Amino acid sequence: MSAAAPWPTSLKLKKSERVLDIAFDDGAHFRLPAELLRVESPSAEVQGHGSGQKKTVPGKANVAIVTLEPVGNYAVRIVFDDGHDTGLFTWETLYRLGRDGDKLWTDYLTALEREGLSRE
Repeated sequence: MSAAAPWPTSLKLKKSERVLDIAFDDGAHFRLPAELLRVESPSAEVQGHGSGQKKTVPGKANVAIVTLEPVGNYAVRIVFDDGHDTGLFTWETLYRLGRDGDKLWTDYLTALEREGLSRE
């Protein structure tokens, strides 16, 4: 990660809202829903092992975050209540999810519909 990349200044898990609240040193502030984080997990289980292998993950409308585990000074491991805990959410990944969240969410809903899957 380059020195110019945004750095988190605040990272708060809001369990009751199922939201990860994160602020960066460039002034950006994002509220990332647990469901978005789960279905966009950087893990191989979700992203696959190469280009074009991303999986659409259904049934996560009510997923919650159990805990956050710091990984060095560059990432956090998110433990979800469905047992998923692989994939490291780097600061860069969290920033991208916040910045591109609306498009990613729309793409996710479209993929669910196309594949005959449900959020429930």
